[in-house]
Amino acid sequence: MQVRRLAAWVALPLSAALALAACGSGGGSGSSNPDGVISIGIGEPQHLLPGNTHETEGAQVMAALYSPLVNFDEAGKPFEVAAESITSTDNKVWTIKLKDGKFHNGEAVDADSFINSWNFTAYGPNAQDNSFFFDKFQGWADLNPSDANVVPTQKTLSGLKKIDDKTIEVTLSAPFTEFRSLLGYTAFYPLPKAAFQDPAATPLVLKTDFEQAPIGNGAFKIKGNWQHDQQIEVERFADFTGEKPKVGGILFRIYQNQGAQYADLLANNLDVVKTIPTESLATVQGDLGDRFRQSPSSSFQFLAFPTFDARFSKPEVRKAISMAINREEIVQQVFQGSQKAAYSFVSPVVAGYRDNTCGVNCEFKPAEAKAAYQAAGGPSSLNITYNADGGHKQWVDATCNQLKANLGVECVGTPEAKFADLLQKVEDKAEVGMFRLGWSFDYPSMENYLGPLYTTDGSSNYYGYSNPAFDTLVKEGAAAPTPDDSIKKYQEAEDILVQDMPVLPLRFGQNNYGFSTKVQNVELDLFSRVDLNKIEAVS
Repeated sequence: MQVRRLAAWVALPLSAALALAACGSGGGSGSSNPDGVISIGIGEPQHLLPGNTHETEGAQVMAALYSPLVNFDEAGKPFEVAAESITSTDNKVWTIKLKDGKFHNGEAVDADSFINSWNFTAYGPNAQDNSFFFDKFQGWADLNPSDANVVPTQKTLSGLKKIDDKTIEVTLSAPFTEFRSLLGYTAFYPLPKAAFQDPAATPLVLKTDFEQAPIGNGAFKIKGNWQHDQQIEVERFADFTGEKPKVGGILFRIYQNQGAQYADLLANNLDVVKTIPTESLATVQGDLGDRFRQSPSSSFQFLAFPTFDARFSKPEVRKAISMAINREEIVQQVFQGSQKAAYSFVSPVVAGYRDNTCGVNCEFKPAEAKAAYQAAGGPSSLNITYNADGGHKQWVDATCNQLKANLGVECVGTPEAKFADLLQKVEDKAEVGMFRLGWSFDYPSMENYLGPLYTTDGSSNYYGYSNPAFDTLVKEGAAAPTPDDSIKKYQEAEDILVQDMPVLPLRFGQNNYGFSTKVQNVELDLFSRVDLNKIEAVS
């Protein structure tokens, strides 16, 4: 809600205060054990299904189970993985040729594997959260009537055509210059025939227990079932035709408490912690030495408003709250300078980023904030809901203390046990007040920070924000003939967010991670995922 991934943990960026920490990949000089099983700490995933996985915890597991059509190099450029080639002459009609591949149950990965998966995800009544990512495909609107109670007249995407067993033709509703990058996202993973009750049926119906033991096409296959709130174990898939991993298996250990995860790392009972807890920043260098590492991340931390709640429906109220928050103070005092205060709505790692687009709305002006808040009739009490399994309590409490002092209101932090619980409450429009979210991109583009999060039908627009002018600019940017033309439109769209402030930018992140003495060559990518092709177990 990744990628475009909604992030459960606090993501921590490079800082001058921690400049002595080693940067780059996790090295090591021990001999590698190709059959070793390594462990990675995660939070409880919300889903393990291509059409429904849109947060960082599930995405990490899915990266083991599935092989994408494309992945990304260090510069954010896509390269083919499961695809042999992806070509177009007009950016509207695309031809995808597939490499040979197998699913974990022995089925061949073919054109139907992708077409079936994509049609299932895109079909509105299936209520897949990633359906939105097919809105650029011709025919998506026919599968998703504006009235959710209306049964679609069509069952499959008209823009999908099977040319042969290894070739798919995709027709978009409008040109999209970044289509190859889009295909790297989780929603575009394939599904085997075994995933469906009847693979010949229209519409397709998923087997109810499929995601408890997903069958993928990736380098690892699941071992047993998903043990909720405990662990997910995967083992190397012998018949995988792509790049071979350097370990025999991975144990994804599920934690509800980030401190407990870090304690297990220090005891050498866990091999990788992807995010160092906030409270451990002061000691991490001494705790781990050169096993504490930092790398660039696409993460963006923000505070969201349920704009459908009358208390937060006025932009003036939202702007006043923003001006009452001293971002720099929280970065320094809570995060010890290890994050960067955010004054824009897109990450510095993508082309088109502009510093301080938020302007006066994100400046710390407590007196003006209080006067504006009172004039707009802001509520007398506030709360910030956050997931307790992500290390957010300290900064949420600090933010509430600032709002108390600067607006003269009551404010409390309200924890939810798990990130999945927080997302479910927000989806159900339950009473949560303001709520924290984080975002890691799904593909390197401004569009990926704007479309899913803020367009009216965006897959991760949990706040009910809607502005037709914004929607139009994002669509125009996606269809623009060149990347530079796209960026101009996206920047105009970002300027509308500054006027409306449906969320408050807080911080930009960077991967701050640690690993045990039992692994080496540990790297995290821009998606905050451990690179499972590089990590090694030490003999």
